[in-house]
Amino acid sequence: MGSITGTFERSLDAKDRLMLPARLQEDLGYECYLTMGVDRCLALYPESSWQVFTRRFMDLPVSQGRRMRSLFANAVKCRPDSQGRIGIPARLKEYAGIGKDVAIIGVHNRAEIWDLNAWRASDEEMTPEKMAELMEALGY
Repeated sequence: MGSITGTFERSLDAKDRLMLPARLQEDLGYECYLTMGVDRCLALYPESSWQVFTRRFMDLPVSQGRRMRSLFANAVKCRPDSQGRIGIPARLKEYAGIGKDVAIIGVHNRAEIWDLNAWRASDEEMTPEKMAELMEALGY
């Protein structure tokens, strides 16, 4: 699996289905997992990334693993339909404050689904100075 990248703007249909961009469908594969993300968004993991995530969970002591119950309890396995759509359950939609319009953001091993207005409000303007700081943090 390659890195998941890009920003895509989409609208949910009347049945709260989201049409995934064709390129993102390729990156996510046949099955993916939708769950709560950080920063008031949803996280969409391809099968391979989800398996890494669950292995890490299994290695946690039971006392720490309890805190992750909600994450797994609210996760859903998704298989895009013939038109490339996945359903967004109401509880996840509410968690992320998602309205009709969304932004789908590639974040290396997953995609994040944001309410479009929330994404625009939180998206930091990238400057050459900020880019230099990021590259330095990565050791470049």
